[in-house]
Amino acid sequence: MAVTAKMVKELREKTGAGMMDCKKALQETDGNIDKAIDYLREKGISKAAKKADRIAAEGSAFVEVNGNEAVLIEVNCETDFVTKNDQFQELLKDLAAHLLAEKPSTVEEALSQKFKGNDETVEEFINSKIAQIGEKLSLRRFQIFTKTDNDVFGNYLHMGGRIGVLAVLEGTTDADVAKDIAMHIAAVNPKYLSRDAVSEEEVAKEREVLKTQALNEGKPENIVEKMVEGRLNKFFEEICLLDQSFVKDPDQKVKQVAAKHNATVKGFVRYEVGEGIEKREDNFAEEVMSQVKKQ
Repeated sequence: MAVTAKMVKELREKTGAGMMDCKKALQETDGNIDKAIDYLREKGISKAAKKADRIAAEGSAFVEVNGNEAVLIEVNCETDFVTKNDQFQELLKDLAAHLLAEKPSTVEEALSQKFKGNDETVEEFINSKIAQIGEKLSLRRFQIFTKTDNDVFGNYLHMGGRIGVLAVLEGTTDADVAKDIAMHIAAVNPKYLSRDAVSEEEVAKEREVLKTQALNEGKPENIVEKMVEGRLNKFFEEICLLDQSFVKDPDQKVKQVAAKHNATVKGFVRYEVGEGIEKREDNFAEEVMSQVKKQ
């Protein structure tokens, strides 16, 4: 039976599932709406659709290392409680393994890929976990790094994955120093690797702010420029990893710690779960009252 746009629309209205999911369900059930609804429910897609408007700002970061490749991912859920669930932990491992194997360039590409060579896509696999776990789940972001045999990954998960860090050090295989630098990144949260990574626009804006501050302090114009350069150095020390004082030994810069091991930090990524996501603020008293009034 041919699947029409009208049939897809009807199924979408009844289940809240996506257009492509509805079309596939109808194709699999020969256009039978009731069977298509059951199909979506069995796949967990119908439940997942109903949870789509919920806010998933909790979750966990996770690192998977496989030889000379490693990935840091963030998967979100609705409550911190779920992150301790065995099924959620397995989801983290499965998704990380898939990303390392298939190396998609974006989350959207990852979600559309076949999962473990099956007909099921990654998105459908996540939806099936939503049905099992009972919360909205989403693969928010990931980053894959590669290295050579002469380099080392530094990875660190803080508070069970509340913060996740993955770094690459070139020129050393010392896992301890790599982990120390990863821990520093978790604690201090640098925005950039080095001064070269800071845009000219951001530097110019900061220089202008510092100049205005100095002039407002009544400093003579002939020394303002020197003051600005000094304060600009301080600015770089706050936001650039290599210029930061090493958290375990503030007398050394991070770049000095790396250099002592003939290493250079090639790159890093730091995820703090939920950052940038607007969290819902529940008022428990109001929620209880609303339920009482319904009685």
